[in-house]
Amino acid sequence: MRPRALVTGGAGFLGSHLCERLLQAGHEVLCIDNLITGDLDNIAHLFGHEAFRFIKHDVTEYLYVAGPLDAVLHFASPASPVDYLRLPIQTLKVGSLGTHKALGLAKAKGARFLLASTSEVYGDPQVHPQPESYWGHVNPVGPRGVYDEAKRFAEALTMAYHRYHGVDTRIARIFNTYGPRMRPHDGRVVSNFCLQALTGEPLTLYGDGSQTRSFCFVADTVEGLYRLLTSAEVDPVNVGNPTEFTIRELVATLERVLGRALAVSTHPLPQDDPRVRQPDITRARAVLDWQPTVDLEAGLRATLAHFQRKGIGPPG
Repeated sequence: MRPRALVTGGAGFLGSHLCERLLQAGHEVLCIDNLITGDLDNIAHLFGHEAFRFIKHDVTEYLYVAGPLDAVLHFASPASPVDYLRLPIQTLKVGSLGTHKALGLAKAKGARFLLASTSEVYGDPQVHPQPESYWGHVNPVGPRGVYDEAKRFAEALTMAYHRYHGVDTRIARIFNTYGPRMRPHDGRVVSNFCLQALTGEPLTLYGDGSQTRSFCFVADTVEGLYRLLTSAEVDPVNVGNPTEFTIRELVATLERVLGRALAVSTHPLPQDDPRVRQPDITRARAVLDWQPTVDLEAGLRATLAHFQRKGIGPPG
């Protein structure tokens, strides 16, 4: 009998890739999404799969699922600044009420629970790179606080259910992930740059471009998540690429991939924008035997090709 997994936010960028990975591993997959930021196009190719089922539902409301469940993977949430600044209340609700509902379902079914947390729990970090032992530097009343604190609360609630109710839990702190199925207008730097480069617009550069990020290709992230789900590790685990790039270096890499210079338009840094972001993946290497394998140039090529298939810019 197939193991049965439920993925909240399963029609999103990361959730849809995770649904695929679970199906490849022989799971029956229930995909739940209210489509507030998810997209049915991301999972359209899965509708013919005998082990896949989609349910349109808001996970902040009561969640009933008939039959057994072996795993509940909670990925529902707006996940880019454009989305959570536009949807601040929904972001807080899915991180709190949604996590509560998903944990309650896992408890009722005796299922393993995996929380999609985020590197944003570290805020604008004062420790670099960021190990899981670092507690973060977050402005709870700033505009980004709705996402950061929702995920911090979700982690606390997850550990409370683990300690008090004995729920078998996992926490993934996911760093910047990019790749096919990103929404072109989601406001993340890779999708912004790819969209602008393909349509001939200047790249929007915030600040002087010296701020750093660590970009993990989606296939690598999903493999790390699957290994965490099937591991015995209860404490949070960073899932991200430890290779750090300045945003200026990202521009230069994109120029190499496209084989041409790109114009840049500079703008002030947004409030509370992190200056640095780089995961310490010592724990992931040790307990998951995992590290990223896709380099930035290869990942950008795949991402650009996805946008071109969607009709953005000249054909690939």
